[in-house]
Amino acid sequence: MKFFILTQTALFLCLLAFSVEAARLKDISNIRGVRSNQLVGFGVVVGLNGTGDSKMEFTNKSTARMLEKLGVKLKSKDVASKNVAAVLITATLPPFSRAGNKIDVTVNSVGDASSLKGGTLVQSPLRAADQQTYVVAQGPVLVGFSQTGVHETVARIPDGGIVERDVGSEFATRKMFRLTLHNSDFTTAARVAKKINIDLAGKYASAIDGSTIDIVSPPGYESKGVELLALIETLNVFPDTRAKVVVNEKTGTVIIGSRVKILPVAITHGNLTVKVGSSKKKKDGDRIMNIKQTANVGDLVRAMNSLGITPKDLITILQNIKAAGALQGEIEVL
Repeated sequence: MKFFILTQTALFLCLLAFSVEAARLKDISNIRGVRSNQLVGFGVVVGLNGTGDSKMEFTNKSTARMLEKLGVKLKSKDVASKNVAAVLITATLPPFSRAGNKIDVTVNSVGDASSLKGGTLVQSPLRAADQQTYVVAQGPVLVGFSQTGVHETVARIPDGGIVERDVGSEFATRKMFRLTLHNSDFTTAARVAKKINIDLAGKYASAIDGSTIDIVSPPGYESKGVELLALIETLNVFPDTRAKVVVNEKTGTVIIGSRVKILPVAITHGNLTVKVGSSKKKKDGDRIMNIKQTANVGDLVRAMNSLGITPKDLITILQNIKAAGALQGEIEVL
């Protein structure tokens, strides 16, 4: 698929050097039941060098509760230390995770701690939306980085979470699978079903709607669901797309799909005139550009690029062409 991209700083035309590229099914769809899960938990980071929370009540209560579990009974009012910080812990649990696997976790300060540098997260459970504990996290934290430099109230613990229970169903013995396209499109869904049926030599796939394709396991793949999915996800399909122009008015960026067409129209903007579907010759000294009747938006962009039109002006022109009904496609303004 061709895309034309323009930026605010310079009128820049980028044309990818291919018309329509086949895509693997694994890149444009997902298999129902194969998904990651978001986890969240609350804990305390200890061992800070005076950069922790300053007399935060929930931090003191959390510290007192942690010590009580270790056999030390204290009241929250008796706990006040700048070496402790309350944190929110987040992680993403990959599909088919098994007990004993390790994952990275992110630690975020929720109090007024100035830095988590040098601290250690005390063992904390991480739960999913079903309120079940799937991961337990603990370990020394590593402060992160932002565009402005070190961001010391957010940290990571590589391999700091240990999976406590298996996640995911058994795919090997399943007899039916469902593919869901990332971008809903009836044409693409029909092509996917047709491609699968051709490769499996039978009618085993059917498009349910613009996003969903159901697949029945062929006789030769009984109890071989993994092998079947490995075959299907590597099939190449030509996805179809809508004719669309995406405009970001804040940055002056315009992204134009090559399917967008322009009907015959005359455009006047300041001392510029662009005529689509005109064969008149350009006069010397005039800022006039004639474009053939079969022109698409890419041709229009090239014409305006040669005349020195800025992206801001181009955005205005495209919106007016759409309002006149001469732009065949959608305009999405971000």
